[in-house]
Amino acid sequence: MDDHSPLKQTPLHALHASLGARMVPFAGYDMPVQYPAGVMKEHLHTRAAAGLFDVSHMGQIILRPRSGKIEDAALALEKLVPVDVLGLGEGRQRYGLFTNDQGGILDDLMIANRGDHLFLVVNAACKDADFAHLQAELSATCDLTLLDDRALIALQGPRAECVLAELWADVATMRFMDVAEADLHDVPCVISRSGYTGEDGFEISIPAASAQDVSRRLLEHPDVLPIGLGARDSLRLEAGLCLYGNDIDTGTTPVEAALEWALQKARRAGGAREGGFPGATIILRQLADGAGRRRVGLKPEGKAPVRGGAMLYTDAEGRAEAGVVTSGSFGPSADHPVAMGYVDSAHSGNGTQLFAEVRGKYLPVAVCALSFITPTYKR
Repeated sequence: MDDHSPLKQTPLHALHASLGARMVPFAGYDMPVQYPAGVMKEHLHTRAAAGLFDVSHMGQIILRPRSGKIEDAALALEKLVPVDVLGLGEGRQRYGLFTNDQGGILDDLMIANRGDHLFLVVNAACKDADFAHLQAELSATCDLTLLDDRALIALQGPRAECVLAELWADVATMRFMDVAEADLHDVPCVISRSGYTGEDGFEISIPAASAQDVSRRLLEHPDVLPIGLGARDSLRLEAGLCLYGNDIDTGTTPVEAALEWALQKARRAGGAREGGFPGATIILRQLADGAGRRRVGLKPEGKAPVRGGAMLYTDAEGRAEAGVVTSGSFGPSADHPVAMGYVDSAHSGNGTQLFAEVRGKYLPVAVCALSFITPTYKR
């Protein structure tokens, strides 16, 4: 995006202003980074009760098969992702990845089976490129629509179900990664039981014209606070979740990124639909033989955070490089600094001590498992 282009606004922009949000540019949008409560309180409140996030900047895409058969849309999309889309049941959603011919990740996304179409949610910075990619590869058999008339909000935290149940009682029947339609405040919405905080919660697609009314109704509940980008980032980092552009990108394969769990058996070697996606030769080989580097959790000693971009070394003098930090901050719930990054596979074992270069000093960090908190998804 041109640096001089005007920032876009989400359908909730006026609400953010009324709530006293501090706004910043993000992925071409004017977005709230925090509200008067502050990042620390917003983070902890989400872990303890419920937080409401505006994620309307993300792309919402409908993929509809011209044949009328959802199986045809699933098989078409499988040409672009190493994911079992065909096996995704109606009313279910799963995480996926667009890959390139080198096995790198073009974007990560959510894929939902809505019965007669697939519903995709992609990252804001990638949505135009993703849509062009889908059109170029699938438009012969599918109709594609990038929705510009809907907002997307996320209600996250242990009290999220109780809050949402006041508008829709059947929410209690939903499992993690279920997707359903429901009327909230007399507004037809598409709800998934999912999110990117490590907590139980929901993502809700709403007609743009009604987004403020529904959001205000949720914010009326005493358990709900508005949450900005600052806490969203610290929450996802504590949960060990990747941020596209920081922790995964076109030069990172799913195996290097420790995302093998997102590649189901049907698409792996010996599976019913082995390969057939961009970069399959490289990715399948890495699944069998391993990759030269690995995304890992990193726990710095002391209280000083180690930020993204810090180089990692095997010794306290910085003589031998071991990798790089891609995301790092203080984890309010973990109550210590948290980070993730890529290290040579030889140094990827939990407990391995490395040293991060921070302002000319070499701070000890330990390789550790992700995540830094216990997820509370409703299985």
